[in-house]
Amino acid sequence: MLNIAEFSRQYTVRRLDASDVDEIRALCAGNTLYYQYCRAQPAREQILNDLSITPPGIGAEDKYYVGFYQTDTLVAVMDLIDGYPERGIAFIGFFMMNAALQGWGVGSSIIRGLADALKAQGKTAIQLGIDKGNPQSTHFWKKNGFSVLREVPQDGWTVLLARKQL
Repeated sequence: MLNIAEFSRQYTVRRLDASDVDEIRALCAGNTLYYQYCRAQPAREQILNDLSITPPGIGAEDKYYVGFYQTDTLVAVMDLIDGYPERGIAFIGFFMMNAALQGWGVGSSIIRGLADALKAQGKTAIQLGIDKGNPQSTHFWKKNGFSVLREVPQDGWTVLLARKQL
């Protein structure tokens, strides 16, 4: 089990649940570029589903849908799966910043802190998927040390599978 309190030294990190859906939705709604690329809108039902869905073979105990808070302000949300696709890897299924805080290094700071914490907790890598063609997302993840492993076709678009060794 991962210690989420160690995911950040700057922000309070806590698990999010159904009572946080409106707050998550508000944060997501501010990120219009992301939703243009995935051709969707941040819907309450989708967020409720995202709070509990796991990849095949992964139990609820290995899912960490967390919020990073500065006082009462939700700074970022992250869906992290421990041990996927392999035991020593943590998989970020979703990461979104408060749009008002983008461009100030906050997201990169969160990812650095997360990487340090995961390494200290025995993880060897972080893996994630990047929407191919989304320049903002691609730039962010590459800037933060993620390398594209391969392209994966998925439901009408292409995902870039990327990894950062710890």
